[in-house]
Amino acid sequence: MDDNKRDYSDFFKDNQEKENQEEKQERPSYYYSYGPYKRPMQEEGEKGDAPTTFTSSEGVSQVEVSAPRPVRPYGYGPYGQEQQLPAAAGGWRLPEPKKQRSGAKSVFAAFMAGAVLVGSLMFASDRMNLFSGDQAAVGGGGGNGASVPAASSGSGSSSGVKSAALDLSRPGNISSIVEQSSPAVVKIEAFVKQKARSRSNSLFDDPFFRYFFGDQQQPQTQQPKTDARVQSGMGTGFIFEKSGYILTNQHVVDGAEEIEVVVQGYDKPFSAKLLGNSYDLDLAVLKIENSKDFPILPIGDSKQMKVGDWVIAIGNPYGFDHTVTVGVVSAGEREISIPDSQGTRNYKHLLQTDASINPGNSGGPLLNLNGEVIGINTAVNAQAQGIGFAIPTSTISDVLEKLKNNVKIPKEPIPFIGASLSSLKDVDPAWLKELKIEGTDGALVADVVFGTPSFRAGLKKYDVIKSIDGADIKTSQELITKIQAKKVGDKAVFGIIRDGSKMDIEITVGDRNEFNQQQ
Repeated sequence: MDDNKRDYSDFFKDNQEKENQEEKQERPSYYYSYGPYKRPMQEEGEKGDAPTTFTSSEGVSQVEVSAPRPVRPYGYGPYGQEQQLPAAAGGWRLPEPKKQRSGAKSVFAAFMAGAVLVGSLMFASDRMNLFSGDQAAVGGGGGNGASVPAASSGSGSSSGVKSAALDLSRPGNISSIVEQSSPAVVKIEAFVKQKARSRSNSLFDDPFFRYFFGDQQQPQTQQPKTDARVQSGMGTGFIFEKSGYILTNQHVVDGAEEIEVVVQGYDKPFSAKLLGNSYDLDLAVLKIENSKDFPILPIGDSKQMKVGDWVIAIGNPYGFDHTVTVGVVSAGEREISIPDSQGTRNYKHLLQTDASINPGNSGGPLLNLNGEVIGINTAVNAQAQGIGFAIPTSTISDVLEKLKNNVKIPKEPIPFIGASLSSLKDVDPAWLKELKIEGTDGALVADVVFGTPSFRAGLKKYDVIKSIDGADIKTSQELITKIQAKKVGDKAVFGIIRDGSKMDIEITVGDRNEFNQQQ
């Protein structure tokens, strides 16, 4: 069995050797060239690579082979840069890639590095003041609390540009101003006897007090005994002379038979006497009868105040003693008119402020940041928030001595002609036809008051005024404005139409206050 296998193996081996020998005899010769193409034959006289020989079983043959050019082995780094491989690398072997960090760690590390860098730059720029230049935040210690540009620091020429940081916070010296000023701020209570007080003329029923000064007290349901003392008013004032002179509003003590003043630091109230007052200016001066050396408040100049300056109000709203409110000057030169049972108070040149003013604040001081009085808190619009009014010290200073000495203060002249006027735009068209008027420009005379300048000049009811001093007018309000702009005693020529005829009438402008006094 083994012999048979060996015989077959020898047989296949001999056949395989014969086939290999026959294949060698039939296979043609080949040559290989490494490197750039080179033509195999060299022309005579040309330079090139030396021919070489190729040996095979058939013999020796001559061939031309281009020698391979040396090749520098390069590898590529992780960032695409070529790197020369060492000789031991053995050809074109790429370097092993480096291990990469995880993406999350790389992003976090980059973020932290950026945050540290930006924070360092911000800190350095703030400390070195690289971007803001020479600036200073000015506090509220100045006279009117306005921000003032700081002087440029350092020597050398200035760039010519000055800047000031805005003080967006309230002044820091308010508490010290209040502490210094409060002892001179007093609470004023006015009283009348019950028998002298009637419901028909009660201050409690006066719309002037209810709407603007807010006296909300109601008459007692149980009638007090005869001659009992009843409070008729309450407000605030301040001492401006150490001997006990107090300035307040006239409406606080109007009609009072007894006046008591509560001074901080004293257990009992002091009795005070009314020296002088002015209904039109709404000012009054009181004098504490038992003279002592009292703390005072200096009177400042309201003309130095600007819109936006900080102010402080101290008063007794609704009986809460020494309440402090803070705000700014909202506007100046305000004019308001408040009617009451005695007439109409025409306030002029008022300061408007958003410092909270409530019933009981009337007569109290409005202070600047130097602790000086620049106004007397007087009225508030009950239908609004942050709209209060104060009489400026520019008005007070002119009349203060007269009030102290009870000298009558003459009323400011009010120009008028003594005629009631209506705009033609408000007149029924049928009336215009009856009056023989074309168009609606002008003012219709609705009435003429006896004894007034218009009556003496011959102006009549139903006259239509079309012009004044040659200037056409369109409405009655325009005519009134032009009359009020004139001075008492000025002469004005009115162009009128009466029963379809045109004519001119000269009227001398009169004084309403003088006329009312004569009446």
